Amino acid sequence: MRVLFALLFGLIAALAHAAPPVYAPVTPGRTLAFPNDFGAHPDYRTEWWYVTGWLDTPGGKPLGFQVTFFRSRGASDTANPSAFAPKQLIIGHAALSDPALGHLVHDQRIAREGFGLAYAKTGDTDVKLEDWTMRRQSDGRYRVSVRSGALSFDLTLRPTQPVLLQGQAGFSQKGADPSHASYYYSEPQLAVEGTVAGTGADAGTRVRGTAWLDHEWSSQVLDPDAAGWDWVGANLDDGAALMAFQIRAKDGSKLWAHAALRERDGRTTQYDTSQVSFAPQTHWTSPRTGASYPVATVLNTGTTRWRLAPLQNDQELDSRRSTGAVYWEGAVRLERDGQPAGRGYLELTGYVQAMHL
Repeated sequence: MRVLFALLFGLIAALAHAAPPVYAPVTPGRTLAFPNDFGAHPDYRTEWWYVTGWLDTPGGKPLGFQVTFFRSRGASDTANPSAFAPKQLIIGHAALSDPALGHLVHDQRIAREGFGLAYAKTGDTDVKLEDWTMRRQSDGRYRVSVRSGALSFDLTLRPTQPVLLQGQAGFSQKGADPSHASYYYSEPQLAVEGTVAGTGADAGTRVRGTAWLDHEWSSQVLDPDAAGWDWVGANLDDGAALMAFQIRAKDGSKLWAHAALRERDGRTTQYDTSQVSFAPQTHWTSPRTGASYPVATVLNTGTTRWRLAPLQNDQELDSRRSTGAVYWEGAVRLERDGQPAGRGYLELTGYVQAMHL
């Protein structure tokens, strides 16, 4: 018995003094390679596969949807032999936006990787969180399935365009310090078919639409002075794709910004910090958190003026049971220089409290 206690005490002491993990750095010049980079990158601290889109029911009612899978590498020693050690955490967020309800229907989950119940596999997109899954098929299509008491959907996302590498060939800088960066690509103009439930419609309502997929991984994204970001990804009606973001300082000023517009013919224009601005037009105050979000805004990219207007004002998502954050994640319509231009999603973070990534 004494030997057993001695061994146990020694194991606990060794774990308590284990060296903190060394996360892989994000550096410019790395060439993204597919299909391998569709999969997980467990040596990096944080990673997400993030799908947003607009769906139409047979009756023509528009719905917004969002599903995100996060992988987070914990502080546990990778040499720890325990299957229960939280070496990787898998987190899921899912939401449906229906103006007839006036607010989001959403759910969230979190689990440590292991036992075949939760994982993010390398080599290609294959993420599982109990009965929430996202898998990329050999033909490039994604199958996304979410089941919960609040909502459910089964969707197939079919690529219609090549991968869009963000930033400098997939190296996306988020501040003046190049270490504040991620590897980042998008798949815009995904054709969506499937079924949804949880918005007051009958279970298994058939839907069709378009979606946007972002995949990012990093080890240090934000400047210490950053509070959060505003981001938009939009599928334009003419087949083009627009992405833009700004990183906000804690005093509300712009720390960094970037945008990319890929035309239908593949020509891509990049916009630097000086060429990108977000100008709030309408604020909505959450009755739950008191946060004031700029839900309608004007985005300027170079000489082009985009107006973003929400599908509904209340698209706040409280994820304090998983990632610890509250943010606004909303379906928006876009106008380009005063003319209807497309549909997308606007993400607003750091308005309740500063983000920590």
